[in-house]
Amino acid sequence: MENWVLYLCLSLGFVSALVAGVFQSFSDFVMAGLARTKPAGGSESMQHINRTVFRSVFLTSFLSLVPLTIGFALYAALQTRGAGRAFVIAAAVTYVLAVFAVTIAGNVPMNKRLDRLDHASSEAASYWRTYRQTWTRWNHVRTIGSAATAALYLLAVAAFSSTA
Repeated sequence: MENWVLYLCLSLGFVSALVAGVFQSFSDFVMAGLARTKPAGGSESMQHINRTVFRSVFLTSFLSLVPLTIGFALYAALQTRGAGRAFVIAAAVTYVLAVFAVTIAGNVPMNKRLDRLDHASSEAASYWRTYRQTWTRWNHVRTIGSAATAALYLLAVAAFSSTA
């Protein structure tokens, strides 16, 4: 196995783990902290977080993983064999479905709706309760999905290394 394949697996696994860490932080304490504020404070804070993410290294990492994992999975499917190939393909499927698709279909529409509301309104206060519970549930899926992606890339490294 060529060394670049191992390095790419390690790199994609590392970035996936970083993405998992950001999601895990939100699931573990950020949303819990925001839930302890008044609805107007939580809504406003989350609106600012959601706007700030567009200018972040996190978003670049999150989005870059989509074409990189898909492209690498296609390469692995055509050019590699064995368990390493299966792990690379599984990593791409996991990331695209459990992280990217969940974000696009679940979290982003909720973020857009929250952003349209005046954080001090009764409508925002009512939505905030639903938002933080449902958004966090979807975020748990993204956390597990990106951590699983990282683990699958590490398993691919082990599999490819054993056939070298």
